This record gives sequence, C-alpha cells and structure tokens, in this order.
Amino acid sequence: MIAALLPLLPLSQTALWTGCAVFIRLATLLAVLPAFGDQPVPMRIRLVLAVMFTLVVAPAIAPSIGPIPDNPLQFAAVLAPEVVTGLFFGLFLRFFILTLQIAGSIAAQSTSLSQIFGGTAGVDPQPAIGHMLVVSGTALAALSGLHVQAASYMIHSYTLAPFATGLQPQTVATAGVAEVTRCFGLAFTLAAPFLIASLIYNVVLGVINRAMPQLMVSFVGAPAITAGGILLLLLTAPIMLGIWMATFSGFMAAPFGDWP
Repeated sequence: MIAALLPLLPLSQTALWTGCAVFIRLATLLAVLPAFGDQPVPMRIRLVLAVMFTLVVAPAIAPSIGPIPDNPLQFAAVLAPEVVTGLFFGLFLRFFILTLQIAGSIAAQSTSLSQIFGGTAGVDPQPAIGHMLVVSGTALAALSGLHVQAASYMIHSYTLAPFATGLQPQTVATAGVAEVTRCFGLAFTLAAPFLIASLIYNVVLGVINRAMPQLMVSFVGAPAITAGGILLLLLTAPIMLGIWMATFSGFMAAPFGDWP
C-alpha cells in the first residue's frame, strides 16, 4: 500500500508548496483588508480566513507558481517579495477606510463635533462621525459581497505582480501617489457639505459680530452649528456612503485602471 502511495508524494509536495506560496501573500494582504483584517477580529479567525482564501485563490494561480526551491536561501528569496507585495495591495483597500476616517474628522472639525468621540476599530479614538461612517461603510462593503470581491482582487494581484517577481519602484511610486491622491480627494469630496456649512456659519457669525459687537455670538452660534452639523449628517450620510461605495466597487472591479 505504501508503495502504491509513493507516486502521489511529488503531487502532495507541489500542492503544499503552492498553498504556502499563496498563503504568504494573502496573509499579509488580509492583515490590512477592511472588515476581515480589523483589530476587533481575533487573530485565530484571521488565520482561518487566510487559509480559506488560500484554498479559493491557489487553484486559480497554481500554474504560475514556480518549482519548489532547492535550499532555504532560495526559499526565503522567493517568498520575501510576496510579503511586501501582499502588504502593497492590501494597503490600497485600507485607504478606503482611511478615506472615511479623514472625511469624518474633517466634518467633525468643521461643525464643532470633534470633541465627541465614538468607538473605533483601530487604536486611536476618532470622532463619532468618523466612527459611524467607517462602521457603515464596512457593513455596506460586507453586504455587497466583499469576500467575493476580495478573492477576485487577490487573483488579479498575480496578474499585476506575478509570483516571486517583486514590485518595481516606478510602479510603487506611480500607483501609490495616484491612490493616495484619490484617497484625500474623495475624503474632501465627502466632507464638502460640512465645509460649505462651516464657511457660511463663520461668515454669518462675522457679520453679526460686526453689527453687534456687544453680543457674544459664540454662545449663540455654537449650539446652532452643532445642531446644524447633526442635521446635515442625517441628510448627507446616505449620499456620502453611496459615493464611497460606488468608488470602492469600481476599484474592486478594475484595480488601478489600465495598469499593465
């Protein structure tokens, strides 16, 4: 019986090598993936998720995985670039969560609500508006099939950066600058209604203070801008999340646009 199983040994070694090679990239990508890689998710659950994603992705890219290295140095030289590559692709998805955090911070600062802190999925506390946007955006992404989109994104990453080839510095610089620019631009776009309301508030407050210097306009204006900010959030939050979700889905459908 053992003699009959011996021909299967090379196949099992190849399967283990393919799974290990894929797992290295996906584990680092999953560490910063929205929802699945957030800090409240226990480490054991993240490990199980990484294994499950590996089982999904490995059959699709198995032909592109090279042969098993002959020695430990070659083994490390092949897998080391995969760690950086996985982190590189995962950070661009994390940027969308940072976009909601930045938009929430801008909105809270503009409407004097920055002192009201909410919960956080990270280490540092953030304003309640930012926390609400992050939780809502993460829930929308998860309900829209984030696991399927993430698996497709992981497979597509091997088209953009083949196994064991590493990342070109020019590619990292170009894609990094473009995505960081989009992150801040989208955050400013989402928070634009609050910035406009803050501008109008300060102009009106200045006119009133100029007309009646003896009036303590700050005591009158502070409750008004706070109530207005909460009302504005009620009206604009669905629109903000809709724009964010459309941008996120567009990125997941065609990562990095025409990047070869």
